[in-house]
Amino acid sequence: MFPANNIWNTDISTLRVHPRSAQWTASMGTANLHPDFGAPPYGYPYALVTNAHTRTYISFTYASESDRGPYPFGPDTPIEQGSDQHAFMLNRSSCTLYELFDASWNSGHPTAGSGAIFNLGSNALRPAGWTSADAAGLPMLPGLVRLDEVRSGAIHHALRFTASRTDRSYIWPARHQAGTASDPGLPPMGARFRLRASFNISHYSPQAQVILRAMQHYGMFLADNGSNWYFQGTEDPGWSDSLLSELKTVPSTAIDAVDESSLMISANSGAAR
Repeated sequence: MFPANNIWNTDISTLRVHPRSAQWTASMGTANLHPDFGAPPYGYPYALVTNAHTRTYISFTYASESDRGPYPFGPDTPIEQGSDQHAFMLNRSSCTLYELFDASWNSGHPTAGSGAIFNLGSNALRPAGWTSADAAGLPMLPGLVRLDEVRSGAIHHALRFTASRTDRSYIWPARHQAGTASDPGLPPMGARFRLRASFNISHYSPQAQVILRAMQHYGMFLADNGSNWYFQGTEDPGWSDSLLSELKTVPSTAIDAVDESSLMISANSGAAR
């Protein structure tokens, strides 16, 4: 998803460690990483749609920061189980991603907290200060761990994760903040973190190595407030308990924040050097 030179698809394994890395990681504690996905009802479902799918306008709580639409949303659209009730619709024909937060079909009178539409052939970012279906104003589906990618043997994009406390700021490529305090010791939305290259992944299963290698080369964006060190993936009955258990043994002490500011070409573009 997105052009090859997009920041989501950029290898950050050689970037320097961010000067505030130790503070930011300490603020999230020393728990192990936690895969926030699995067989239903865990993880994010998404719908693949075509141009033939009926599109509708949605009543938004945060209409001033939402894309008006229309959206290919309907009673057939799967919605995340849980309080956030995200809904993702991917039109591969038009290369367009539609994402909703707090979505409800509402008997044909659809509502949502916010909505965002992304042209996956473009590097354009959302307007500065705008949320999306995510607190950081970023797309969500491109940052999920997907079973089809794991089975293919490689993930070539950044992942997304959450922290319970964040600074009241955001850094490129994020567009929005939802911080708990103005504290530079807390990570801002959009901060990127990386599993150290020195962390030995050889004793993990081949599928776990695919995910851990992605963390070493593409890292994870801090994209929302939530439980510390939870990283997200798709809802899929194919996820195995043994794989998820392996991933829960990765210590957060093996993670660093990186400084990717040198990759920015424009503050309003996701294109990376």
